[in-house]
This record gives sequence, C-alpha cells and structure tokens, in this order.
Amino acid sequence: MPNLKTYIQAARLRTLPLSVSGIIVGSFLAYASGYSNWKIVVLALLTTVGFQILSNFANDYGDGIKGTDNKDRIGPERALQSGAITQKQLKTTILITAIITLLIALALIFVSFGFDNPLYTLLFFILGIASIAAAIKYTIGNNAYGYSGLGDLFVLLFFGFLSVVGTYFLFTKQIHWTLFLPAFSVGLLSVGVLHLNNMRDRESDIKANKNTMAVKLGVEKSKKYFYFLIGFSFLFAIFYVNYHYNKAWQFIFVFAYIPIIKQLKRVLKNKEPKNLDPELKILALSTFLFAILFGLGQIL
Repeated sequence: MPNLKTYIQAARLRTLPLSVSGIIVGSFLAYASGYSNWKIVVLALLTTVGFQILSNFANDYGDGIKGTDNKDRIGPERALQSGAITQKQLKTTILITAIITLLIALALIFVSFGFDNPLYTLLFFILGIASIAAAIKYTIGNNAYGYSGLGDLFVLLFFGFLSVVGTYFLFTKQIHWTLFLPAFSVGLLSVGVLHLNNMRDRESDIKANKNTMAVKLGVEKSKKYFYFLIGFSFLFAIFYVNYHYNKAWQFIFVFAYIPIIKQLKRVLKNKEPKNLDPELKILALSTFLFAILFGLGQIL
C-alpha cells in the first residue's frame, strides 16, 4: 500500500502555483471591476488545484503504461515508473480525485449562479466535465492528445482562456474582449513551461513516439518557439495595460519578466537537456509572480 509521501510526490505540488495563476488574474480583474466574493475565489482555486492534481496523476498513469516514463527520461522518477504504486491503485486515485474535484466545481457553480442562471450553470458544468476529460486524455488512451502535439493548445485554452476569462465571468456574468489579452499572457507562459518540459524530454519522447511540439520542431526551432511564447505573453499584457491605462503601477508586472529574460539566454545556449529541468520551476514561479503583480497593478 503506497504511503502518503508517494501520493504527494505523484501529485507534483510544484506545478500548483502555475495552475492557479489564471484564477488569480481573473479574480483581480473582477475586483478591479467592482466585484468580489471570497467564496468564489477559494472554490475556484480549489477546483483548479484539483484539476491540476488530476492531470498529474493521469499523466503519471498514461506515460507509465505506455512506457514513456523509462530509464531514458531525464526528469524526476514517477510513481508508477518506480513501482511505488500499482496501475490499479493509481486508477482508483484518478477516479477519486475526479469525483472530489467535480463536487468542488459544482459548489463553485452554485455559489456563482445559484438557481437564477440555469444556462450559465449548464455551461460551466459542461466546462467542468470538459476539464476533467482534458486532464485525463492528455496521456491516457490511444488518442491521447499529448502524443499528437496538441498539449500546447489545450494548455492555452484551459490555463489561459478558461482560467482568466472563466473566473472573471463567475464574478461578473460579463465578458469583455480585452480579458483575452491577459488570458493569452498567462496561457502562453503556461505553454512555455510545458514546452520546456518537452524540450527536456525530447530524446526520450522520440523513442516513445510522443510527438510533442519539441519533437516536431527540433532543437533550434523549439528554442525559437519558446522565445515566441515568452515574447507574445509580454506583448499581450502590455496591450491590455495600454488599453486600460490609469496609473504607472499597472506596469509593475514587468518585474516578473526579469528572471524570464535571464532564462531566455540560458535556453539559447543550452546543449544539455537535463539542464532545462530547473528552468521549469523558474518559469512556473515567474508566471505565478506575474499573476500577482499584474493583478495588483489593476487595483492599486
């Protein structure tokens, strides 16, 4: 029977700050528009954390049974790969996590819409089911989209658009086109983290027929793609602030890009994929810092 430490390691807690970044931005933007509800904030954060942990468990299972997690892989050893947990135990854990997360999502939907907006309730229930399906289908199944290079698109949609715009809508029941600008910023930074991960694992993914964008593009084009992600994430944030400009404080998010800019140079010069592993944490935490600073810039 696996101990608690095994489950915690499989949950990959270091990925959680990145997962809540979009919720933070959406909540701050709603507050800046005059809307606040601490229950929505807490439940939205818990829901997103649940989806992320579910995705991590499913990723461990999917890559484990396909043999993608093997001795050639550079990153941390996974629970199924190491034998610390069995396939049956991990499948049970995935099911339990999905049920708990769905229940929290239902509570979030009820707090946000109650019985007054049945169409909104139905829409977000469908989005909740879609989020669970996306978390599981990333690596599980014969048609796992993570093996076809579509992981980047789904991260942009769920970590960017749904997290930022969806959270804002939970508060306000409104959508403004400019919300998609910071949603792009958070989404592209999140895709950047995934891409760094895939650049690190490129060689082992080739052997496992996992056709990520890093595999499809090759080493040098993957670096250019990474610069594109970072550059446009910055530009979208700048566009938003220029459109809604009131105070110079709104540009405080620029400080979050200082470690990212330094990172670009290291990625450019990188020759050893294993040296990209610490870069994941740097970009994930920088994205979290961006969310905090960008949000504060809108309300100060």
